[in-house]
Amino acid sequence: MTTAGEIMHAGAQWIPATETLDRAAELMARLNVGALPISDESERLCGILTDRDIVIGCVAKGHDPAKVTAGDMARGTPRWIDAGADVSEVLEEMQSHQIKRLPVIRDKKLVGMISEADLARHLTEDQIAGWAEKVYARS
Repeated sequence: MTTAGEIMHAGAQWIPATETLDRAAELMARLNVGALPISDESERLCGILTDRDIVIGCVAKGHDPAKVTAGDMARGTPRWIDAGADVSEVLEEMQSHQIKRLPVIRDKKLVGMISEADLARHLTEDQIAGWAEKVYARS
């Protein structure tokens, strides 16, 4: 059995919900990532911030990224997976919610992220094709 912990990109970092989007963009650039999990004051997942969120949800609407926080952008129920979950559970979670990035949690702590690139490195072509069909399908 292949687990989420085995296919994830280790070393993911939180961004506090109180952090501004300009700082979030700087962190994304420094880490070379397109998404950051958002943590509340108890270091619990409260959302995911993407580079697209910053551009479309803030800049394109004329808002100042130095005044808008990561928490302002957090919407809906954040999805995550336990590090010990089987890869089939990872695929199901991502497919059923049509998400492209999934935080990996162990003992209530962030330990990594699973992205499309991680799936491409660890799954068969058939698994990737099935995943893409469901995640990119228009509902």
